[in-house]
Amino acid sequence: MQFTVDHTDLAAAVSYAAQSLPARPPVPVLAGLLLDAAEDTLRISGFDYETSTDITVPATVAEPGRALVSGRLLADIAARVRGIVQFELAGPRLILSAGSARFTLPTLPIEEYPQLPEPGPASGTLSGGTFAEAVSQVACAVSNDTAVPSLAGISLGHDQGAGTLTLTATDRYRFAVRTIGWKHCNLDADHTALAPGKDLLDAAKAAAEAATLDLTLAGTPGASGLFTLRDAHTTTLRSLEGSLPAYSSLFPSEFAHTATVDIAPLKEAVQRVALVATGNTPVRLTFTTDGTLVLEAGTSDDAQAVDNVTTALEGGDLNIAFNPGFLIDGLNALTTEAAEAVDFHFTSPTKPAILRGHGSDDQGLHYALMPVRLTG
Repeated sequence: MQFTVDHTDLAAAVSYAAQSLPARPPVPVLAGLLLDAAEDTLRISGFDYETSTDITVPATVAEPGRALVSGRLLADIAARVRGIVQFELAGPRLILSAGSARFTLPTLPIEEYPQLPEPGPASGTLSGGTFAEAVSQVACAVSNDTAVPSLAGISLGHDQGAGTLTLTATDRYRFAVRTIGWKHCNLDADHTALAPGKDLLDAAKAAAEAATLDLTLAGTPGASGLFTLRDAHTTTLRSLEGSLPAYSSLFPSEFAHTATVDIAPLKEAVQRVALVATGNTPVRLTFTTDGTLVLEAGTSDDAQAVDNVTTALEGGDLNIAFNPGFLIDGLNALTTEAAEAVDFHFTSPTKPAILRGHGSDDQGLHYALMPVRLTG
């Protein structure tokens, strides 16, 4: 195998493919990236049995061939070399040259590398930027609790009647829901599947610049248990078993109180008073009809903080408390869709509050946040 490739193309391709490399590979070959040079292209692939990454870039191939090398080491080298990079396979060693730099890398046994999964047919196409935005918005609610694996996922549900894709995530304390429209859909029935949250977020970020992204939902005909995202790159993700709890009951259509608050000053105020909210101490919010939202944290025996921002409230005064980190996560997710103000919808101080971007339509983010019960 012998070929040359531009360092910019190499660095971008290796960085993308390395996303699928496991931190602790169960077998040594899974720490490798597969290089396949043929027909003036270089294909770089990674696979850990759960996630695969595959990308092809232009190359000048003098002798086609394949090699498996350490992915982390190749990524570090590709990020630092400049100009035209030459690769040559010499027995069990891969020689990489760029300018005055020369690296000799041991190869891994390619015959032990697992076969890459075959991507399924596209369920439909959508905007890469819109999809990446939606995934990042709901990802804040993905659970880190390994005791319930399904809560580490993001559910993707196709609604045949509406022609939309709804993404949902929850950790039991909040529920994030975002609906987007397909550009084109090949499905002829409703379908829902659960993707691994962190891996889907990484894949969506990599496809954010794509004008058109082909998306395959796991469990659809020909897809088996794999999600596929395909633009200039191809990523497959093995679906999670189970499903997320139903969320429709958390989003009522009628509310007793509605308050509108500018996001930037509210987030800054929450961050300030949360400085004294140690442990699981909540931030207390008092919405008043005189146009003031008072934020408080701390106890009489410890440090205390109070701040206030302007609000527009419909309904009577309301006292409610939230985990400050969860509240800030929701506000950050709303700013992803360029919302400058947030609408809080309340039924009671003990029921979930619904946060939405002010003036957003039904396809915008819906963020249900459980309050912390106040005592005394």
